[in-house]
Amino acid sequence: MTLRDRDLPHLKLTMPKRPAKPIPADKLGEPHAQLRDKAGKLLGGIVFKDNEWVLGLDGKIAGTSHSAAHVLAILKRAAALLRSEGREVDLVFSATLRAAAHQEAADQGMGFEAFQARLERSMGGTGD
Repeated sequence: MTLRDRDLPHLKLTMPKRPAKPIPADKLGEPHAQLRDKAGKLLGGIVFKDNEWVLGLDGKIAGTSHSAAHVLAILKRAAALLRSEGREVDLVFSATLRAAAHQEAADQGMGFEAFQARLERSMGGTGD
């Protein structure tokens, strides 16, 4: 059985009548990382809020975790994927996030680079 266009319900996409209000800065959490393109547009970031690391990508919350190493490794992977597509991106992160991620990896008996490699393998990617 094959599906044809006429077999699918037609959806009408509508835009909201007014744009969503920006979230006030004091509600976002404490910023710890930013991934920006060459023009300075924010592509992703990490904030710490309510004892969790919050990963944002493309203006949306991608997930939360108690693991600094996990969110930093994912944001670094996103940067590597964008660079592999030829895009110029800049990733900066706080000393606090770096220290927490490296300590977490050390607590698991590995360096942060080994943690990243393990995450890459579990996600099926190659990153850098």
